[in-house]
Amino acid sequence: MTKQLLFISLCFISFFGHTQDSLFVDLSSPYGSIRTHLFYLQDEHYDEIKAAQPFIQSGVSEELAIKTAIQLKQAWDGEGTYITMETIPKDPNYRDSIRNRNQYIINEHHPAILLVKQNDQWIYAKSSFAAIEDFHDEIFPFGTDKLLQLLPKIGTRKIMGLYLYQYIGILILTLLSVLIHKVFSVLFEEIITRLLMKAGYEKLADHFMMPVARPISLFVVILLLRIFLPVLQLPPDTSHWVMLILKALLPLFGTIVFYRLVDILSMYLEHLAKKTESTLDDQLVPLLRKTLKTFVVGVGTLFILENLDIPIIPLLTGLSIGGLAFALAAQDTIKNFFGSLMIFIDRPFQIGDWITSGDIDGSVEEVGFRSSRIRTFRNSLMYVPNGKLADSVIDNHGMRQYRRFYTQIAVTYDTPPELINTFVEGLRKIVETHPDTRKDYYNVYFNDMAAFSLNIMFYIFFEVPDWGAELKARHEVLMQILKLGNELGVNFAFPTQTLHMENFPGQQSLSPSYTSQDEANQKMAAFFENQK
Repeated sequence: MTKQLLFISLCFISFFGHTQDSLFVDLSSPYGSIRTHLFYLQDEHYDEIKAAQPFIQSGVSEELAIKTAIQLKQAWDGEGTYITMETIPKDPNYRDSIRNRNQYIINEHHPAILLVKQNDQWIYAKSSFAAIEDFHDEIFPFGTDKLLQLLPKIGTRKIMGLYLYQYIGILILTLLSVLIHKVFSVLFEEIITRLLMKAGYEKLADHFMMPVARPISLFVVILLLRIFLPVLQLPPDTSHWVMLILKALLPLFGTIVFYRLVDILSMYLEHLAKKTESTLDDQLVPLLRKTLKTFVVGVGTLFILENLDIPIIPLLTGLSIGGLAFALAAQDTIKNFFGSLMIFIDRPFQIGDWITSGDIDGSVEEVGFRSSRIRTFRNSLMYVPNGKLADSVIDNHGMRQYRRFYTQIAVTYDTPPELINTFVEGLRKIVETHPDTRKDYYNVYFNDMAAFSLNIMFYIFFEVPDWGAELKARHEVLMQILKLGNELGVNFAFPTQTLHMENFPGQQSLSPSYTSQDEANQKMAAFFENQK
């Protein structure tokens, strides 16, 4: 009797135990299917056949269903995707309100992986199988998923929530990361630095390559961890935060690398700018460096926010609305910015040029994004908005090929005409022999009889690069004129007044006596006859 009761008790326990287990194979709702899939892949309840039930359907073998169920769980754990069961609908007739279908997308990051309702059962859509395989390959690139079959065999003892093989894997990744960091540091510090120094780029090697080497090595280390850490299959909550941090560090170090590379590019552009005659491109290089650095930081920030699962579309939308308000408030600043671009494109002047524009008169010292600095001849400094310069008429004295010099050389009225001719010829000879004067165009003529002098127009051009050279050339020419005048005995006139008395006792009258008209006509005819 006792044996019969024991047999009946075992059958009862076996029957109800089987019934209790079978209750977990629930495909009546999205919640039940996902719970069945994940529950039977846990170590305490591992049953891959039951876990594959939401995948089994027409045209899908049990082997493929088991493989796909395991791959999806591995990918979720490797990526750190935490499935919140409380948010999954338990309604057997659930409909997607957006798509108006009996389907449920588990994770918005992977919309192709979804559940659909077929014959009162919620199963994974057949189209999801390919998406799951792609998702698995993305999380485990280069065939790293094969390590999943090796690591659990090393140790299955659980210590403080982690298996022994996970601790061993963390130790191996740590040692490998340190080794790779050292290798890349040596690679950049020794090999590349020596090559650059042999090529004559010592400054580039000392000041720029070393700050770039370490962020690159750290970038490689983070990439290595990003590839191999999913193999450890850490707990979902731990894996989620670890992968989130790695995803944020990856663009962070990438941004640092490109930020430092901008300095290298700027140095190369600065080297090219020194080979050109224009000085404006020398000023353009620092502005370009600041712009590129701002762009790198902006783009890097967007990538970091995106990897932190912070939606950037609403952020960009808010920035666009705020940017419109900012643009209206700062339209003068924006106008000056575009004025700077027009100055760099049109190049109406360059650094060091003497320019005149309205009340502006001085030498250009610097062209910035908003304003330009003009050093006046009073040695004061003017900050002129570039928008104003772009809209103004600019007289660039620095772009002159020739610098005009005009003066009147005054000689006394008692200078004989023959001596004036000789003196004018000598002045022209001075122009032709001076090394800095324009030889194809100049004017030296006796052209005015002024109140107290006979004036010779002296109109020439100097071919010199700046004002200092022009002053030096003027000095040399004027000194030659004085020497020529002294050599020929030419007296230079200055303002004088002569008082004439008509009648003075004991003296002949100063009133002139004129010849008759006939005598004057005869003298004029003789004069022109001698000129032939």
